[in-house]
Amino acid sequence: MPQKKTKTDRRTQLLETARRIVLENGTDALTLGTLAEKAGVSRPIAYNHFATRPGLMIALYKGIMDRQTQALADALKETPPTLGDVSEVLAMAYMNCHEDIGLEWHAIGAALKGDADMDAARSEMLEGHAAFFSAALTPLSPLSAEVVTRRCIGIIGAGEALSDAMVRGQVTKQAAVDDFTALIVGWLGAAI
Repeated sequence: MPQKKTKTDRRTQLLETARRIVLENGTDALTLGTLAEKAGVSRPIAYNHFATRPGLMIALYKGIMDRQTQALADALKETPPTLGDVSEVLAMAYMNCHEDIGLEWHAIGAALKGDADMDAARSEMLEGHAAFFSAALTPLSPLSAEVVTRRCIGIIGAGEALSDAMVRGQVTKQAAVDDFTALIVGWLGAAI
């Protein structure tokens, strides 16, 4: 008899199944009922883990953001501590992550636009990402920590726009990395 999955293992399985559904069929195809069917579990199990479709989408979105943040942290471990080097590594890791997840990230965000819980979760995640960039870049910039933190909010917004254009094939990955790096260095490299 197969061993019963732990709650954590089951949640991981459900999120991976949900991610595959989004990648293969788009966000409109993702419902808790479809998730349960594709994962081979009962509907109550899916509802027990996520309660609502927005709850499931938020969990997917947070999982993507957590993977992206970890990829950025890993990329910085061996990087020389210069503004140019750190900016390039951040830009490359950012675009690599978005290339890996493709349109999924933007599709999930768009699917829940206007949902209060999703808006709050998205804001929290983007603020966390801006804080991560700020922590990595503040020691390398002549600007005050307050200015770097504020500018990192704009930098993340630009990164989102560039990554969206990249996954839609409007710009190459290298162009997106180069432009993102130039933006970071240009905006944080000189006291204005």
